[in-house]
Amino acid sequence: FFGAIHDRFRTPWKSTLMTGVVVAALSSLIPLRILADLTNIGTLLAFVIVCSAVLIMRHTHPEAERPFRVPYAPLTPILGILFCLLLMFSLPSENWFRLLVWLLIGFLIYFSYGRRHSVLEKMRRQGKL
Repeated sequence: FFGAIHDRFRTPWKSTLMTGVVVAALSSLIPLRILADLTNIGTLLAFVIVCSAVLIMRHTHPEAERPFRVPYAPLTPILGILFCLLLMFSLPSENWFRLLVWLLIGFLIYFSYGRRHSVLEKMRRQGKL
């Protein structure tokens, strides 16, 4: 359901809409300062993950097509990881606690949904794997 791609824009429109509704609801209930703190640490974590993925993919799949260039690789992603981590560690411990809680909630949703809707699991049940 959430993976439905919009015909014109080629984006996951249902999941984007649902995310917007959830964020709007939460933003009306949670103080702005807490939302800003969560946004800060969450965005920095996303940047760390992306920079790490660039390093890993360039090392494990060197033959893969590259639709973009990374200037001064691997220095740029390494510096990105280091500076984002530096900024993350400068944030108060409450931010880390909230981040871990939200990550736990996200993982629970992800794995409970994936357990029921896994393509590999469906193939295994049908004897195709």
